[in-house]
Amino acid sequence: MNDLDKNSKTFEDIKHIDEDGMEFWYARELMTILQYSNWQNFEKIIDKAKISCENSDISAFEHFIDINKLSKRANNAEVEIKDYKLSRYACYLIAQNGDSRKKVIALAQTYFAVQTRKQEIIEKEYTSLTEDEKRFYQRNLTKKGNYSLNQTAKKAGVKNFDKFHNSGYKGLYNGETADDIAKRKGLRYREDILDNMGSDELIANLFRISQTEQKLKKDNIQTEKEANKTHYNIGKIVRKAIKEAGGTMPEELPTPKKSLKQLEKENKKSLKNK
Repeated sequence: MNDLDKNSKTFEDIKHIDEDGMEFWYARELMTILQYSNWQNFEKIIDKAKISCENSDISAFEHFIDINKLSKRANNAEVEIKDYKLSRYACYLIAQNGDSRKKVIALAQTYFAVQTRKQEIIEKEYTSLTEDEKRFYQRNLTKKGNYSLNQTAKKAGVKNFDKFHNSGYKGLYNGETADDIAKRKGLRYREDILDNMGSDELIANLFRISQTEQKLKKDNIQTEKEANKTHYNIGKIVRKAIKEAGGTMPEELPTPKKSLKQLEKENKKSLKNK
């Protein structure tokens, strides 16, 4: 493994996913990786990056989000410190404005430039993807979203996660549980229902997932009963929105002929045979 691979993994390790499934980095964590020991000096780099952002006619406010965090001192006293939630583009601009003599800065420039370009391609070319490619893309987002939702639900007091997730499905699917959905789709025992959804159905579930997490946080839900109720209600709200928009109810959407697991196996097999 070369230095770039090692540092790329480090940049990945400090990446976070927000309630909307969007990735971000904390400035103070990035500061450590980029080998800056003084916050005041690093904030000067951030200010330069903000100027670069604005000079490109891009709103710095959307990419450099001010936040305050509590930090423990040696005597266990807590003090409020300034930090930023940074987009991938913001990290790229910070690396571009960093001390080019540092090897890790050059590595950061390469890493975030490549990752930013990948995302641009994804966003630009999404409409030209095949339905199966869109399914893989949306399924990846639901995996990230469910992981983040589970962390928030755990803090809210959820212990029975099957019941919690079924509450959301019941709201969105007019009373159907995950097992009901699986049976209706004709799936085998324990086969993942999300792997057997089309892109539109996955998008509906992704919206349910992200909005539930936001609601749990916003309302500071503290009991399992309230968390389940919240998930159910959000599912119903998403269902109502689909109906009012004249869309197709999720249970009426067609089930793809092949699951994503099956497509993955076929892709691997074809690559081996090449």
